[in-house]
Amino acid sequence: MTEVVVIGAGPAGLIAAEGLAGAGHVVSIYERMPSPARKFLMAGRGGLNLTHSEDFERLVRRYGPAQAILEPALRAFTPDALRQWAHGLGQETFVGSSGRIFPHSFKASPLLRAWLVRLGSLGVKLHTRHNWTGWDDVGALVFAGPDGKTIALKPDATLLALGGASWPRLGADGGWVSPLWERGIAITPLAPANSGVEIGWTALFRDKFAGEPLKRITVTAGGQTRRGEAVITRQGLEGGVIYALSPPIRQDIARHGAAEIHIDLKPDLTEAAVTAALAAPHGSQSLANHLRKALKLPPAAISLLREASGNRPHAEPQALARLIKQVPLTVSGQRGLERAISTAGGIALDQIDAHFMLRSHPGLFAAGEMLDWEAPTGGYLLQACLATGVAAARGIDAWLRADAQKITSRPV
Repeated sequence: MTEVVVIGAGPAGLIAAEGLAGAGHVVSIYERMPSPARKFLMAGRGGLNLTHSEDFERLVRRYGPAQAILEPALRAFTPDALRQWAHGLGQETFVGSSGRIFPHSFKASPLLRAWLVRLGSLGVKLHTRHNWTGWDDVGALVFAGPDGKTIALKPDATLLALGGASWPRLGADGGWVSPLWERGIAITPLAPANSGVEIGWTALFRDKFAGEPLKRITVTAGGQTRRGEAVITRQGLEGGVIYALSPPIRQDIARHGAAEIHIDLKPDLTEAAVTAALAAPHGSQSLANHLRKALKLPPAAISLLREASGNRPHAEPQALARLIKQVPLTVSGQRGLERAISTAGGIALDQIDAHFMLRSHPGLFAAGEMLDWEAPTGGYLLQACLATGVAAARGIDAWLRADAQKITSRPV
């Protein structure tokens, strides 16, 4: 019997434990929080987005530079496979109008309860309130237990699935970075991904429009354009279209100290069409009323034009149309990891092999968000966490069986 320790009870760790126990290994999960999968549960409060139904070739491109490493795992555990797995836990799924896939319950808690029952039936032991602090001098895993005592373990294989560092109050705080650095494992610095941006609004705009949406817009940053919606906040902007541009915004801030973004308030109209609409006679109407009637711009969008132009939007139709199509805003920073949806950075991908084992540390594997990849919201994050957990479990099983075969095949 081989013993595997999984550190971290998030989606990647739980599904890896399921696969390993199903393959006949003795599996123990160690989690520093009082209960498992806290961030997973929080994600399910607004409707648990499991994965996405789009064409697979397009889906894998969502992972950007990490595509080459993640694609084999994603092909081995596709969105369809994820849906079948959820169905096996009694959670039927459906495809929403956006292509996103949800359980019919819209919640994470029923799925998690069924999942934990399955893990228990497979003999998986879950140890909560155990904080992993690294290794001791003989290479044993060291945990600070709930009673203050130190526990040292030396399993046959270990899976690190401790998550990133976003929403640290839910468990993943990036505390694993130092122990890995000390072992010589390269770590790309952790940074917020899928995060809001900070913009220096005037007090008048901030106080009046915080919480107001900007619908059916496109946003351009770093040469990339995305379509969607955003929400004005007191600090700047939030929302899916902003989150999708986290990588180029983060890169521009790192290079230049700030990032320039441009918002197209009427992406379905050409600049010429907007100019023509603005050139129509409007009598004694105010500019705000003319914009509202001619282009159906809401008050928040109209005030955004004033905000971006120093409260002096040009009334000349062509100049105003140009502004509407490219509202310039300066982003001074991104919201911190404590509010980001996910984490960029992590274990550098050249540190792991095709089975998600650390090249320099045989028997040590990693999966999930603590690896250096990022993806937009829409189900892509959970899909990759689960797929890498499945892949790592298969890698551990293959490595342990190969190692056992070497031992049993030795001459007496």
